[in-house]
Amino acid sequence: MKKRISIPVFIAVILFACLITFQITAVAMMSAYRNSGTDTPSSPAQTDDKADNSDFIARVTEKLTELDSEYRSLYIGELDEDELINGVMLGYIYGTGDEFAEYYDEESYKTFMEDLSGEGEGIGISVIYNTERDCIEILNIFPDSPASDSGLMVGDLIVSVGEDKEPVSEMGYYVAISRLRGKTGTEAVFTVSRGDGELIDFKITRGPFVEVNVYSHVWGPDPSIGVVRINGFDGMTPVQFREAVEGLLADGCEKLILDVRNNPGGELNSIIATLDYMLPEGPIIRIFDADDNLVEQYDSDASCLDVPMVVVVNHSTASAAELFTAALRDYGMAKVVGTTTYGKGCMQTTRALESGGAYSVTYRMFKPPFSESYHKIGIVPDVEIELDPELADKSLYKITDEEDNQLKAAAEAFGSD
Repeated sequence: MKKRISIPVFIAVILFACLITFQITAVAMMSAYRNSGTDTPSSPAQTDDKADNSDFIARVTEKLTELDSEYRSLYIGELDEDELINGVMLGYIYGTGDEFAEYYDEESYKTFMEDLSGEGEGIGISVIYNTERDCIEILNIFPDSPASDSGLMVGDLIVSVGEDKEPVSEMGYYVAISRLRGKTGTEAVFTVSRGDGELIDFKITRGPFVEVNVYSHVWGPDPSIGVVRINGFDGMTPVQFREAVEGLLADGCEKLILDVRNNPGGELNSIIATLDYMLPEGPIIRIFDADDNLVEQYDSDASCLDVPMVVVVNHSTASAAELFTAALRDYGMAKVVGTTTYGKGCMQTTRALESGGAYSVTYRMFKPPFSESYHKIGIVPDVEIELDPELADKSLYKITDEEDNQLKAAAEAFGSD
């Protein structure tokens, strides 16, 4: 039986979604990565009293009442009103024209908040889509996660999910991922292919885990160079980044390649804390309103990271990852190697709705410490170099140091002063 509610209640919920000047529960967090961009959070937005929207609300009420009444009288199916409400909410967001706005129902909002914090529930793996085998490939297994002592191995291919062993190739990558996720105490059931095709069944009880967003290693061709890859900026990134850098320096590395290729950005406090560790005293980020008035600025203390650095970027380096890149270059602390970045210099704030779910809206612009905005422009590298064409179809995670011509160009950039 599908859930039904009265028309007046239904319309009241929709009107609540349409109102811009409603009471909010403030959650100053980023919106999800979308369309190769990312969303940087900000401090709570102010109430928007730019216009009287009563006429708009009246028009919406009239049209929605008419449509709902006629549709119900004609439709031969049964309406799922929860899904209908979600659809109307999504339609409102789409109609704003805000390309980075999002609407989250209650479940997706919960997942979003877990992702942002760097802590979540599940089995604790990072994966990519393996196009050759049409399945899910395990890239990393997070420490102290349910998967860490399960017998799973990096490189395993998840080929089916569920007790009925439905193939990933048939259900699709994103559906399969959603079925692997779940609440603590429930079980994830799936089958992996290993090595020459050995099939192994797994049943792992889901639990809490901390996502790893920072990976590091000594660069193969030259042990004096350390490589730090940052996949995103969440609540755990600053600590993981500091540990990675200090570990490489303890291993004898004297120079650092900072790889933010395919990094979509992330949460404001995360990028501020990361850059505060690196930058000398001075501005980190400048935040502006729609009229280009400076409304907020975050500054770094005098402590800084004093080591030669090169940042590697590509077109999917976006938002907070672009700020990371621009800030280091503004202070003359790093050269930039790769291809022009995405070009996202706007900020979103994400707010919980009293009726359930949440939304994000673009409400601020930001600029690096000293340079101008890169919004819709991107950051042009000091050394422009495309990834070798033969590596185009290969995941960055699977390209070796010896193959990676962009990392090689970054290493060469240390000697080009």
